[in-house]
Amino acid sequence: MTTASTARNLEFRDNAFLQRVSFCMLAVIVATAIRPDKVFDWFLENATVAVFLIVLAVSYKRLALSDTSYLLTLAFLSLHEWGAHFKYYDDPIGEWMKALFGSQRNPFDRVVHFSYGFFMSYPLQEWTMRVARVRNRARYVIPVAAILAFSALYEMLEAFAASVLSPERGEEFVGMQGDMWDSQKDMCMAGLGAIAAMLIIAAVRHHAAKARVHHLAIQEPICVEETVS
Repeated sequence: MTTASTARNLEFRDNAFLQRVSFCMLAVIVATAIRPDKVFDWFLENATVAVFLIVLAVSYKRLALSDTSYLLTLAFLSLHEWGAHFKYYDDPIGEWMKALFGSQRNPFDRVVHFSYGFFMSYPLQEWTMRVARVRNRARYVIPVAAILAFSALYEMLEAFAASVLSPERGEEFVGMQGDMWDSQKDMCMAGLGAIAAMLIIAAVRHHAAKARVHHLAIQEPICVEETVS
């Protein structure tokens, strides 16, 4: 499976992994479109998803992301589609968590916002590395800042759509569940998810770099011995 440093621009017909991911994504969308709790809300929740998928498709020839990025994107969008099908505030997983932790609030939307930062920060980092050519420590800062910025934009678009398209159910559509700081907490969860992902990626790369150095240190004496003999 390719990563940000090993990704190649392939024609879609030659990219078997992306074909499988695309099929899974289509299957998830179709499955969650069958008898959702609120059809109108499902379409609203998927408006941004449709735009995002179109952008990925149009930009594919210029920048084919790595297998890792597409897999992480599938993971996040699958969670989002699940939440959109049940409406986040009534999601069965969230209801189970609500009972488990004795909470008055269905926390599934917080989980998805965290997963947005956690899963989508790597594709953003890949874009930073391959398009903007950022290779220093800024590649770990830019994805976190981008996640926070996109989260704020989404919250504003969601509030605008609710006020225009569904004013009588604005608070219900936004999913505030009585929390006046809901939007800020959602953005905070996305930011924490991005920070967690960047810390894990940095640790993995640091460990891999140390392993390569150790391997070279072992191989070098062997090469010298072979030369002498």
